[in-house]
Amino acid sequence: MFSFITLVQGMGLAYAAGLNLYAAVAVTGLAVRYGWITNVPSTIDPFGGWIVIGIALALYVVDFTATLIPGVASAWETLHSLIRPPAAAILAAATAWHADPVIVLIAALAGGGLAITTHTTKLGLRYAIDASPEPFTNGVANVTELGLVTAVTIGIWHHPFITLGIALLVLAALVMMVRFIWRALRQVFSGRWMPAQGLMQAPRVMERRGGAHDDEVHER
Repeated sequence: MFSFITLVQGMGLAYAAGLNLYAAVAVTGLAVRYGWITNVPSTIDPFGGWIVIGIALALYVVDFTATLIPGVASAWETLHSLIRPPAAAILAAATAWHADPVIVLIAALAGGGLAITTHTTKLGLRYAIDASPEPFTNGVANVTELGLVTAVTIGIWHHPFITLGIALLVLAALVMMVRFIWRALRQVFSGRWMPAQGLMQAPRVMERRGGAHDDEVHER
């Protein structure tokens, strides 16, 4: 049972790292440092050191600032496709390090796979948000993301099964939301999104061409 709990805890930490690696490490470090979480594995306990916390916080500030800039945000998130999933797999394995070797392997594989899912979902949402030229929506997304990462990172040590279950439900909702947003954006870019007279109509360009042709015939 202990091995299964550490597996779930590792997956929760990987989930958070897939969303934002630096925030997950910083929050974990602060939680360990100030006693918000207890009885963490010895492999996670060093996160409470000020050096680890300081580096993680500094990198998070850079991450937060970069994702406020339209265009830069998408490039930054794309770059982290190479960083977050492997790091999340390592964190999951480190969490279950003292368990059975099979559990450690499963934790690494499951944690990495879950991190890929959370990161890919966030990436799709970030691409959609980055289509707007203002930084407000990016800022709201960053604050919401930090709240989710904090809740999962701390909650997974107190109520691992409940926390992971809720986190997976939130992930499923985010996947559906990303699909809806991208579907709506495709309709907008194709000229078929017409809220005044119905959500989907024929492109207005075609209507104008037909109207001009009818006027020409009428004049003749």
